Amino acid sequence: MAYTTETRSAGLGQRISAFRASLADRIAKNKTYRSTYNELQALTDRDLADLGIARSMIKRIAIEASETK
Repeated sequence: MAYTTETRSAGLGQRISAFRASLADRIAKNKTYRSTYNELQALTDRDLADLGIARSMIKRIAIEASETK
C-alpha cells in the first residue's frame, strides 16, 4: 500500500504576517527594556540601595523585564 503525505510550505501572506508579529514583539520587548533601564538609571544610589539593587545590576534587570513580556 502506498501512502502520501501532503506538505505545504507557508504562503507568502502567512510569512509576512509571521514577520510582522515577530517584529511587533521585538519592538515591544525593546520598549520595555529601554523604559526599565532608563527608569532605574534615573534613581539615586540610595533609592537603588533601598530596593536592594546595585547599579551594576540595572542592565540585567532590564533584560529580564523585557524577556518576561
